[in-house]
Amino acid sequence: MTITTKAELQGMKRAGFVVAETLRTLKDAIRPGVTPAELDALAGQVFRQHGATSAPRMTYNAPVNVFVSVNNDIVHGLPTRRPLAAGDVVSLDVTPFVDGFIADAAVTVAVPPASPVALRLIECTEAALGVALAAAKVGQPVHAIGRAVETEVRRRGFTVLRELFGHGVGRAIHEEPNVPNYFRPVDRKKLHEGLVIAVEPMVSAGRSHRVRTRRDGWTLSTTDGGLAAHFEHTIMITGGQPLILTA
Repeated sequence: MTITTKAELQGMKRAGFVVAETLRTLKDAIRPGVTPAELDALAGQVFRQHGATSAPRMTYNAPVNVFVSVNNDIVHGLPTRRPLAAGDVVSLDVTPFVDGFIADAAVTVAVPPASPVALRLIECTEAALGVALAAAKVGQPVHAIGRAVETEVRRRGFTVLRELFGHGVGRAIHEEPNVPNYFRPVDRKKLHEGLVIAVEPMVSAGRSHRVRTRRDGWTLSTTDGGLAAHFEHTIMITGGQPLILTA
């Protein structure tokens, strides 16, 4: 999607507001004893308050409002009824459909007290998102985003999960272009004014960059059991710093 009108911009901002409000609500609810299924139900309440529906449910028939991935689960985790425990690493991925527009964002939080590795992993992944956003400017190639992510993650001693990409978003969940989290020279397509993309570093504390799908057919996990973290924003490309639509 490329935003060309004020109406489109306002529509994306509204969808982004619902994302941010849902993430704030879920983060505040995370504590030992809460189940991912309860977080999913809470997200459904926020969606209904704002006239939103789950884009993954609408598009792919996903049996969730939001995805909740725990520990070595990276993304697309189906919310379970296993209570969260101290030290768990929890990734929340929120993608609502609001009046014809879709925005997408994710955060990872640790249930305190967390291990030093978990805290460093989360800090690394959030920092990788920050440098990725700084690289996302008009005229830059898509691979500039991946280069920034990969450089930051390697510098901090962690592993980019190379099989999982960011993507265009706006009218559908997954649109062009793909946005890899590592430097891939073939991704030369230039970023242009108004382009809407979801930038989402996914990082592991393990050594393998590969992922596997669990038996539920949805949850993607690290192959070596390494803890995983995921941060994401939907942004609009500009000549300077991108406009973060999901902040």
